[in-house]
Amino acid sequence: MTSSFRSERVEAVATQQVTFDFAVSERVRPSQRPSDGRFAEVSDRKATGATYTPPDIAEYLSAQLAETALQILQRETINVVDPAIGDGALALALLTVLRRASSARISVTAYETNPAAASTARRALESAFAQVDVDIRERDFLAERDSRRFDLAIANPPYVRTQIMGAEDAGILATRFGLAGRVDLYQAFTLALIERLVPGGGLALITSNRFLTTKGAAAFRDAVHARLSISRVWDLGDTKIFDAAVLPAMLVGRRRLGAAEEPEEPAFTSVYEQRDAVGAPCASLVAALDQHGEVRIGERTFKVQQGHLRVQRGEIWRLSSARLDTWLRTVQSCTWKRLGEIGKIRVGVKTTADKVFIRNDWSRMGADAPELLRPLITHHIADRYRARASVKQILYPHLDNRGRREVADLAEYPRAAAYLETHRTTLEARKYVIDAGRKWYEIWVPQEPGLWPRPKLVFRDIAEKPTFWIDNSGGVVNGDCYWMVADDAKSEVILWLALAVTNSTFIEAFYDHCFNNKLYAGRRRFMSQYVERFPLPDPSTKAGKELIALAKCRHDAADTTEQARLELEIDKRVWTAFGLPGGSANDSLHDQPSKKSVGSGI
Repeated sequence: MTSSFRSERVEAVATQQVTFDFAVSERVRPSQRPSDGRFAEVSDRKATGATYTPPDIAEYLSAQLAETALQILQRETINVVDPAIGDGALALALLTVLRRASSARISVTAYETNPAAASTARRALESAFAQVDVDIRERDFLAERDSRRFDLAIANPPYVRTQIMGAEDAGILATRFGLAGRVDLYQAFTLALIERLVPGGGLALITSNRFLTTKGAAAFRDAVHARLSISRVWDLGDTKIFDAAVLPAMLVGRRRLGAAEEPEEPAFTSVYEQRDAVGAPCASLVAALDQHGEVRIGERTFKVQQGHLRVQRGEIWRLSSARLDTWLRTVQSCTWKRLGEIGKIRVGVKTTADKVFIRNDWSRMGADAPELLRPLITHHIADRYRARASVKQILYPHLDNRGRREVADLAEYPRAAAYLETHRTTLEARKYVIDAGRKWYEIWVPQEPGLWPRPKLVFRDIAEKPTFWIDNSGGVVNGDCYWMVADDAKSEVILWLALAVTNSTFIEAFYDHCFNNKLYAGRRRFMSQYVERFPLPDPSTKAGKELIALAKCRHDAADTTEQARLELEIDKRVWTAFGLPGGSANDSLHDQPSKKSVGSGI
């Protein structure tokens, strides 16, 4: 019976003669939209989190849920809940699977705050499944006081970030569900759904893949793992199954029978586009989800990896296999320190009024150009090892006074004062600056001015390839980049070692195996929570000293041929320094998924 779930298509969904209304859902209450501030102007789609599910994905996930909850299918009655039914695709697919696999009497309770969408879903379900009890409630699932338990839950809940939701509502949800960090609405929906399941009841979920890899979702991951016996997780990466920009993930599991229940070892599937690769032809994404290796779907090639989900309290969830765990143990044995142990990684400055503070035409003002100008380092001048010359400058009204930051007294800088005065209305409109007890002309996130003159390791936040460089210009780093200095000025030489490691193909492989937080077109997110965990070999060894010397040579090299030669030499030596001579970023470590995940300490 279980094999048929994967092989059979859900004809009733595919052939359903219903025109679905794809109007934007009003799933989020008006109070959940910020009334003012930086996020006051957002689209309805962002504010409501409405993203409807393609039918083929809906039928695949439904089959997986039925496979996970086989005992539920043997019951005389099955109660199903969808907390944000939208157009009804998920419920339609699940009902079709259940009708084939079970003779039980089925009832569906669903929620939808958009009346048009609720009406469309109601007509679709009643037309296709006349014998099913359908109760679609036009209200917010999270505000529901009904405590009835359900056997199965399937959901593509709204995805609304804290900034859009508003701090007050986010705080209420965080308190109710024991969450911390940046609370997203889908997290509350998921935990509320688990609460409403009977012990052993099954859950199928589609949501943003951010919960797998971000530090802010750690409390949510821990809460889900404590309550749910997870069967399988899919990271669907940049497959673009939705029109929205969100990168999706799917999860199926059962509510635990009790705290003493031995958790399953979840299977984990990862799917990301592989550029400049040729894979075996595959009819569709759904057909590829149970394969392994590179597959071509239309004009795009994807790398499908199968393994197990490594779950450790407080840590990100990632793909695990026997070969990968061995690889990571080798790296660990050759690691001297993590990059975050050398110095604090900081984001660049955020003015929240860039048009006032940042320009590339200050020179046109001639003698009237304001004081307090500094070179600005942005991703536009980014390059590996050494950035291009800065073309922008920032009016930076912050000074260092013996290691303490202070705001410049404009009485001492008359040209800067005159310029800022012409923009006073704009700057004073930043009410959050004033409310924080700051002066109206301050930069919102200025960082520490005393650190700018020191050698800095700077890197792009988002890049397909790691792009790290050393800056000795004393410039100010903009908020589209991260940066760090060594905690101890005597240890600044280690930044050169870090420069060699962070620009290597080894660090690409390390990133993908440990974090794998990618956007579209293979672009990686080089967030501080990942980069601070990058490993460094011992700088006192011969290999470490050679890498430092080579990184300095590459930084100073002007000839492109010499630059390329040095990068190849550095790359080879980095792999060797971590006990992996002859390694490559393209090495596949997931050919043989392990039967049991092994902790690596990474």
